[in-house]
Amino acid sequence: MRQLVGRTILLTSVLCVIVVLAGAGTTLAADYLSPVSVVASTDGKILYIAEATAGQVAVFDVGSGKVSKTIAVADSPTGLALSPDGRTLYVTSAVPEGKVQLVNVKRGGVTAGIAVGYGPEAVVAAPGGKTLYVCNTFNNNIGVIDLASKKQTATIAVPREPVAAAITADGKYLFVANRLPAGASDEDYAASVVSVIDTAAKKVVKNIQLPNGSQSLRGIAISPDGANAYVTQILSRYQLPTTQLERGWMNTNALTIIDVPGQKLINTCLVDDVDLGGANPCGVVLTADGKQILITHAGTHELSVIDRAGLHAKLDKAAAGEKVSDASSSADDVPNDLAFLVGLRRRLKLAGNGPRGLAVIGTNVYIAEYFTGTLGVIDINPEIRPRAKSIALGAQKAMNKVRIGEKHFNDANLCFQKWQSCASCHPGNARADALNWDLLNDGLGNPKNTKSLLLAHKTPPSMITGIRANAKVGVRSGIRFIQFAVRPEEDAVAIDEYLMSLKPLPSPHLEKGKLSSAARKGEKIFKKAGCIECHPAPLYTNLTKYNIGTGKNREIDTEFDTPTLVEAWRTRPYFHDGRAVTIKDVLTKFNVDDKHGETSKLSAREISDLAEFILSL
Repeated sequence: MRQLVGRTILLTSVLCVIVVLAGAGTTLAADYLSPVSVVASTDGKILYIAEATAGQVAVFDVGSGKVSKTIAVADSPTGLALSPDGRTLYVTSAVPEGKVQLVNVKRGGVTAGIAVGYGPEAVVAAPGGKTLYVCNTFNNNIGVIDLASKKQTATIAVPREPVAAAITADGKYLFVANRLPAGASDEDYAASVVSVIDTAAKKVVKNIQLPNGSQSLRGIAISPDGANAYVTQILSRYQLPTTQLERGWMNTNALTIIDVPGQKLINTCLVDDVDLGGANPCGVVLTADGKQILITHAGTHELSVIDRAGLHAKLDKAAAGEKVSDASSSADDVPNDLAFLVGLRRRLKLAGNGPRGLAVIGTNVYIAEYFTGTLGVIDINPEIRPRAKSIALGAQKAMNKVRIGEKHFNDANLCFQKWQSCASCHPGNARADALNWDLLNDGLGNPKNTKSLLLAHKTPPSMITGIRANAKVGVRSGIRFIQFAVRPEEDAVAIDEYLMSLKPLPSPHLEKGKLSSAARKGEKIFKKAGCIECHPAPLYTNLTKYNIGTGKNREIDTEFDTPTLVEAWRTRPYFHDGRAVTIKDVLTKFNVDDKHGETSKLSAREISDLAEFILSL
């Protein structure tokens, strides 16, 4: 790999959310507001702001600069969209039994709730006002809602964890950002994709492959002229040993540009600087005239303002083989060029912490600031000096240790040169990015798959080879050897508290909260095959290391830590090197000589039932 160097209203159709799902943590709705997304009314006089942990939508009067009222909505509001006529606000609730709530904006109350899938994070209103599309994140599908009947009438499967979507002006195509890679991680390529859905046929017609290492897709927006889609993401350099951070050695932060009519990737450019990361790019919108691309950076609390015409002109020149910077003389060079946006991007510091979704009215940008519970406001008129301010959306309690730890976990200010936060490799509330990383803890040349941090403090030792005695040691080692920073002990203690507060989410394989018939059969096979010996309830690990025949090369006889099977439904790929895409692969293809449970004599039906039980935990 080459060395890395250096009117007037727009409603955001993309959501960038870090939410506290029901059961995901101990944060109480009464304590914090946690604004995550914002849309503007059709006349630009009102902003609607989803407050995830407060269970409400704030109605903000732009003229007075104050919250005029709040609208109570069920559960955890995440995504927002307005109907084409501006009369109805659609609100997703990111809970296991997800829903889209319909709010009459004139009366200010919920008029209906539509049952959808698991953990919806984004909703898109189709032109014409008859259909909604919702990202059912943990069902790995897009729900199609008929507004006349107020029912989800169809689902469209996508690769993995859809979190944001944008629709073309004619309503013919929906572009979907899938958060995580869906395949094995021990191959030469591992990356998330953008799915293109033909709305009439109700099917995916293309999965646009992004550059190797693309993960944590967060936002997507289509330009007003319909020519391009823009996707925020992390571009992970997972094939390099993690020996340093300088010049984007581990994680870089990126914007992917897509040709909408051609349904193909144009390129991916970095939104970092040569010696300063722009961690965790999140929400993305365009100004109404389509001239500027706006991106929030959730990890560095900034707003990027990018000259769209200049960006495309430079991309075109690079594609034609022209030298456009010291590092870029071809299209292939661009994703590695930290200086590509020099002269094309303004990087504006915000006043609040944890920016997520955003909307723009004229030259004023309004930003949901998660941790400070504020609405960020900044005028991007290039003729004036930008002065960011944050407006309190209501009262919040002082942060307790759990909330401080959550903030630290998402804050790249803790990291050398601000390239990444803990959440960069552990998105979705401290879970995993589905990539293999060659960390320093057990030597070089032996990459390991990222582990979810759920239950980490209850399941010592830590790391896949058990090289760290426990999660507390792991947290402090992560700050030192992954963030490459020295921090006060109180920071690590707070992160411990946050991680210990996390609770498992119920599996989407459950039926009304209980094991299905197949899973109940699988539970018996779990005992019959001997799985229970190493994976006993309630943690579904006996905290012991074993050699199960999966080691390669110099790790041929290595013992690996027995992982918890809790939330196995969301932790693929499996094994220390992510070679197994499915639980069935774990039980069959990669279970040599029955070293990992006695499964060789099980029928295909029994394997299926056993997998269903494991995926229900």
